Formats: sequence, C-alpha cells, structure tokens
Amino acid sequence: MSRKKSQKSKGSSSPASSSIPPSKENGKVGTESQSNGMAMSGRPSLSNSGEFYDIAFKVMLVGDSGVGKTCLLVRFKDGAFLAGSFISTVGIDFRNKVLNVDGVKVKLQIWDTAGQERFRSVTHAYYRDAHALLLLYDITSKTSFDNIQAWLTEIHEYAKKDVVIMLLGNKVRRKAEISVLYNVTICVLQEYGVPFMETSAKSGLNVDLAFTAIAK
Repeated sequence: MSRKKSQKSKGSSSPASSSIPPSKENGKVGTESQSNGMAMSGRPSLSNSGEFYDIAFKVMLVGDSGVGKTCLLVRFKDGAFLAGSFISTVGIDFRNKVLNVDGVKVKLQIWDTAGQERFRSVTHAYYRDAHALLLLYDITSKTSFDNIQAWLTEIHEYAKKDVVIMLLGNKVRRKAEISVLYNVTICVLQEYGVPFMETSAKSGLNVDLAFTAIAK
C-alpha cells in the first residue's frame, strides 16, 4: 500500500499546508498522482472507511463561530443531528465521505474549521490546497451575514484562484427567528457573484445537495 503524496505550495514552508495526516490515510491502494491538487489514481483507491474512490477533493467549511459548520458536516457524513449544548470547534478537524457522481466515485475530504479569530492563522494554511469552500452564515444572525464580505476577502487572499465557492444560509428551520430576509440575501449575493443555497443541519434540507453540487 502506498501513501498519497501531497504537493507543496511554492514559497511556503508551513507544516500545516494540507498534507493529509498519515494516521488517517494509510488505507490507500494503487498508484496515485496529483493533477492540480486533486488526488487521481490509475486504479480505484481505498478510503479509510473501506470505500473505493476514483478521485479526491478537499473541501473546507468556513464561517463565523456558531453558524452550524460542524452540525452540517455531521448531518452529511453520519445522517445525524448534533443536539444539545453548543461546543466550538478547536482549530481544525476533518472527515471523509465517498459520493457517486455520474458514475464516478468521488471522495470528499471535508475540513471543519474554527470560526474564532484566534484560530484564523491555522485556517489560512489550509486554504491554499482547497478545491472548494462552503461559506456558512446563520440566517437568524445578521452579524454572521454581514461578515460574509470579510470571509470572501480572506478566501480570495489565501485560496487558489480557481477554488469553487458556495454560500450556505444555514438554520432555515427557525423561520420565526429569521433576521436576514431572503430577498435581501439574493440582492447582496448578486454583488458577490457566488452560488447560494439555504440549508438545515437539523432537518437535512439541501445538505446532500450542497455537497453533491460542489463535487460535480
């Protein structure tokens, strides 16, 4: 069995630059190569969950603390909702899931990032190798919506120019508490030029659809 070799960004010596932790990725078979940061194999590889895949993409979840990034990831990966007290992500964490997209087995390595300012320097190191970014805000929190521009500025500074970006308005289940109107959101997003979708980690609304869309 061989381990996946990750490309190092030119001019960067940061040890956090998206090399996949060896302890998590020892289950690969076959010979893999890198194409524009994508893991591609001459024959199907084996993920650490025991599923074969043809190609792998790195996806990052970003946004303010408390917007539901971890809950969205758990809903997508495990089909469950994290109920109970809110616990902030410390630093960064990731999970894998293999999707069947038009007959191709696509492994998404999804990185869940901390939204707090003190962890931003850690998060920045992971931007440069990401193929897609899901930027979340809480539709019941105007502050998280207003911070979208700051997040996009950060993304454009640290991520690749061809990175796929999608904005997700999370927590749509709480209609009675909505403070960010849908039509206002659409008008603002026309200025940003990024695709938008409303999601609910609790009910699962559009969660699978969002991840499938970026996998395509």
